[in-house]
Amino acid sequence: MKLLGGSMELLLFLFCVPGCLAAHGRYAQKLMSDLFTNYTSALRPVEDTDHIINVTLQITLSQIIDMDERNQILTTYLWIRQVWMDAYLTWKKEDYDGLDTIRIPSSYVWRPDIVLYNSADDEFSSSMETNVVLRHDGQVMWDQPAITKSSCSVDVAFFPFDLQQCPLTFGSWTHNGNQMDLFNALDSADLADFVPNVEWEVLGMPAKKNVILYGCCSDPYPDITFSLHLKRRASFYIFNLLIPCMMISFLAPLGFYLPADSGEKVSLGVTVLLALTVFQLLVAESMPPSESVPLIGKYYIATMTMVTASTALTIFIMNIHHCGPEARPVPPWAERFILNYLARVCFIYEAGENCLGAAAKQRPPPPDPDTKGRSWDVNGRGWAGTVEQEEEADGESLELRRDPTTQADWKEDMFVTVDHSEQEGAAGGRRPEGAESNCGGGGEHVEEKKGVGGQKEIPVSTPCQHRGLCRNVEYIANSYQDQRAAQLRVGEWRKVAKVMDRFFMWLFFVMVFFMSILILGKAI
Repeated sequence: MKLLGGSMELLLFLFCVPGCLAAHGRYAQKLMSDLFTNYTSALRPVEDTDHIINVTLQITLSQIIDMDERNQILTTYLWIRQVWMDAYLTWKKEDYDGLDTIRIPSSYVWRPDIVLYNSADDEFSSSMETNVVLRHDGQVMWDQPAITKSSCSVDVAFFPFDLQQCPLTFGSWTHNGNQMDLFNALDSADLADFVPNVEWEVLGMPAKKNVILYGCCSDPYPDITFSLHLKRRASFYIFNLLIPCMMISFLAPLGFYLPADSGEKVSLGVTVLLALTVFQLLVAESMPPSESVPLIGKYYIATMTMVTASTALTIFIMNIHHCGPEARPVPPWAERFILNYLARVCFIYEAGENCLGAAAKQRPPPPDPDTKGRSWDVNGRGWAGTVEQEEEADGESLELRRDPTTQADWKEDMFVTVDHSEQEGAAGGRRPEGAESNCGGGGEHVEEKKGVGGQKEIPVSTPCQHRGLCRNVEYIANSYQDQRAAQLRVGEWRKVAKVMDRFFMWLFFVMVFFMSILILGKAI
C-alpha cells in the first residue's frame, strides 16, 4: 500500500508541474496585457507630476580595458544597475496565481536618462538593450553592461610611481533635482568581480553625491561621482627603463678611468649620451604633452646633463694630458693642491711611493756652466774629471786633471792627458787661426809611467781633435738635460690630468649613486 501511495504522488507531481507552468505563462501574458494597455514609456511614472522619482544607482567595476595617458582617456567595462519605482506597473499577486516578478524588454518601460557626463566616446552609442526585472510592487530593476570611455586628467609628475584619480560622473541629462533624485546603493563601487589589470592596481572607487547648479538653469541637478583611484605597477618600467638607464649612467664616470692615449674617452661619453637620448624619446612618446615633467624624465635629463659635463671635462683634461714640451711649468698652487693634496685623496702615487709616505721627488741639479763636459768614456770606461783653463806664457792650453771629490778609479793601465788650446765653438766647429800652430806635433803631450805589476803604460797622444770630442760631449749633455727637463714638465702635466680624471670619476660616481637612490626611493 505504501508503494502504491508513493507512485500515485509521483504521477500527480509529473502531471501538475507542466500544468502549473502553463498556468504561470497564461497569467504572465494576461499581466502584460493588463499592465501595458494604457501605459506609455514617454512620461515619468508618477501619479502626481510634483512628486520626485527616486533612482538608486549602483556601479560594478568589471575591468580596466585601457588607460591612454597621451589622450587622457580611460576605457572601462562596467555593470550599471538602476532601481526605481513605477507607479503604473503594480499588481496583486493573488490575481495572477501568485506571480511575483516578470522580465520584459527595457524598451517597454520608462527608463531614466542617466548618462556619463564626462564621456569621451565619439559614437555616443547607448548601452546594451537588456531586460528589466519588474516586481509586483512597482519596483523596476535594470542591469546593463557598458563599455565606457571617460576623460581622465592624467598627472605624470611622478611617473612611473604615479597615482591617478579618474572620476566617472553619472546623472540625468534632462531631469532636474525636482523631478528625479539620485541615491547611492553603496558607499563605493562593487569590486568583487574586478579582473586585475597588469598595469594598474585599483585602490578603491568611492562614490559621492553632488548637487550642482549650472549656469544655464536655476534648478539643481544631482549627480553621483565615482572616483577611481589607480596606482601604476612600476615593475615593467623599472626593469625596462630605469635599470638600463642606471647601468648606462654608471658607464659615464668610467670614461675618466680610460687611459688618455686610448682615444676612446670622448667616444664613450658620446655613445652614452646617444643611448640616454633614445630612452628619453621612448618616455616622451608615451607621456601626454604637458608642463609637468615626469620623474623619470627629470632623471634622464639630469643624467644627460651629467654625461654632457663629463664629456666636456674629458676634453679639457685630455688637453692638459697632451701638453707638449713647450708647455709652461705647473703653477705652484696646482702643484700644492693637485699634485700633493688631491693626489693623496684620490690614491694616486708615483712609482716608488705608497699610501704611507711618498718618496722625495728627485730632480737633477741645474747644469753648471763651469762643470759642463766632465764625464766621458775612454776605451768603454766611464771617468769623471775637471776641465780647468790656465793661461800659460806659450799660449792657451787646457789640462784635464782629476777632481779629488769626484775622482774615478782607473780600471785599466792607461793615463790620458788632453792638451788643447781653446773651448769655443760647437762640435765640429772651426778653430781660430791663432790656434793652428798648437795642432802640430809639438802640441802633443805624451806621458809614460810604470803601471801596476811592472807593466809599462801605453803612450797616448792628445791631438787638437780631442777638443771637438769634448765639445760634442758637452753638447750632448746639455741636450740631454734640456730633454730631461721637458720630459719632467710633460710628466707633471700628465699627473695633473690623471689626478683630475680620478677626482671627477669618484665625484660623478657619487652623483649617479645618489640620483639612483633618489629615484628608487620614490618606489618605496
